[in-house]
Amino acid sequence: MVFLAYNQSMESGNNFSETPVALKESEVNMDENPYNPLEHPVLIVISGPSGVGKDTVVRNILQKRDDFHFVITATDRPARADEIEGVDYFFLTTENFERMIEAGEFLEHAVVHDCYKGVPKWQIREALNSGRDVIMRVDPQGAATLRRLIPEATFIFLLAESEKELSERLKARNSETSVSFDLRMEITKEELKRIDEFDYCVVNRSGRVQEAVEQILAIVTAERCRVGRPPIIL
Repeated sequence: MVFLAYNQSMESGNNFSETPVALKESEVNMDENPYNPLEHPVLIVISGPSGVGKDTVVRNILQKRDDFHFVITATDRPARADEIEGVDYFFLTTENFERMIEAGEFLEHAVVHDCYKGVPKWQIREALNSGRDVIMRVDPQGAATLRRLIPEATFIFLLAESEKELSERLKARNSETSVSFDLRMEITKEELKRIDEFDYCVVNRSGRVQEAVEQILAIVTAERCRVGRPPIIL
């Protein structure tokens, strides 16, 4: 197939002459059709302090939208009673985790509350290449690293409605000593200072998790409709 373009050449004064030029089909970017805009997969990074309900919100999102790919984080901490290997986390030994760090197999990794956490690269790359939207759940320290590595991603900071509510959620876990509880609350105060580094803020109010879920899904829809959003390349 041959397409016609026009080559403009200046004549005397400000007048132009237009000469048709034949172009091959391979030289025409058909994706520039304004009636068929490209849609790149969205990478959503959900973060926030411990106890705001990141796991619960993500779980509910995946129940409503099975077309998302959820990136599983690796950690060397012990699994909690209700956590499943390969679903909630990849639970690694410290030795294996450090071996993967040396091999450059993590997109990002950090020490959080004396435990390693990291995001394996291969999951994100495969999901994006397949055209699926990707959702990640990371702590604020990890989100800061991802912001530098993948600035094209969309970053959402999840909050509880108050410090009192966050405190009650942490106590309800029954997994904190008084010392570790105080440490988590101090870390939370520091993490809240990073909220301006995020694109969106969503409040996960007690008993109203579906409101937070719907807000996040609305953000995904808006990002897919955003003009000029660049593709994510790892």
